[in-house]
Amino acid sequence: MLARLRPLLWMAPWLVGFSVFFAYPLVATVYFSFFNYDLFTLKFNGLDNWRYFFQDERAWIAMKNTAWLVVVMVPATVLFALGIAQLLTKLKAGVGFFRTLFYLPSLVPVTAGTVAFVYLLNPSTGPVNNLLAKIGISGPDWFGDKDWSKPGLTLLAMWSCTNLMVIFLAALLDVPRHLYEAAAIDGAGAWRQFRSITLPTIRPVLMFTAVTGVIYTLQYFTQAMIAARVASGVTDAPGSTFTPGYPEMSTLTLPQWLFQAGFRDYAMGYASVLALVLFAVSMVFTLILLRQFRGFEEVSS
Repeated sequence: MLARLRPLLWMAPWLVGFSVFFAYPLVATVYFSFFNYDLFTLKFNGLDNWRYFFQDERAWIAMKNTAWLVVVMVPATVLFALGIAQLLTKLKAGVGFFRTLFYLPSLVPVTAGTVAFVYLLNPSTGPVNNLLAKIGISGPDWFGDKDWSKPGLTLLAMWSCTNLMVIFLAALLDVPRHLYEAAAIDGAGAWRQFRSITLPTIRPVLMFTAVTGVIYTLQYFTQAMIAARVASGVTDAPGSTFTPGYPEMSTLTLPQWLFQAGFRDYAMGYASVLALVLFAVSMVFTLILLRQFRGFEEVSS
């Protein structure tokens, strides 16, 4: 009997953690999604919260913006980090200096980095637009124009993707050198070596960064909120109001709208619906990525 219980005893810490921090919150979220709950009163309302979700225009705008960030920001960030890591592997001198230099953005606090980035891209006083003006290019209003706000956030994500760069750098340095030497002897160029040797070797790392990048972007909140607040000029002074998504709801993400519903409007039942939708979307994107990488592995083999 004790021998049968021993595996459960070893798994007990994980089972307790899984039950308390995942299973119970998930079940509770499903339960509260059928209630009108404001932290004080709990009233059953059936499917009203779900019906309201399909009629909520801002929720669909937030989902559209979040999907745009997933489709554009994640590939751009992953490819940029991979490119920087590939560049660092080719350096012959000053390797330590450049590795430190490229890693510095990850040491900057998120709030400070976002505020500084909004200043750099300020349409009138920012150095980026001033530099573009000197070469005859009229820079856009990065965080004040709805067509440029999400590209501005993408540039911010690319600037701060140094953690991914370190992961890719470790993976690239782990690729056996003799494979490149053999390919070079056979006449393979740089692109053929990258496609036939580098990519298949670092495929697990690519899958990891893509999946974690999608999950992180689906939870995108802080940078978009801070950038919108700083760009709009709204302060915390009495009488000032700030609506997430400036400008024109272009930076409103699903986590922001969930926060607005749950912790500002105290509509916890509807916030639970948004949380379940976000969870479902995360699962769908993750399964798609896993299937794509599995297919890539089969083709490579």
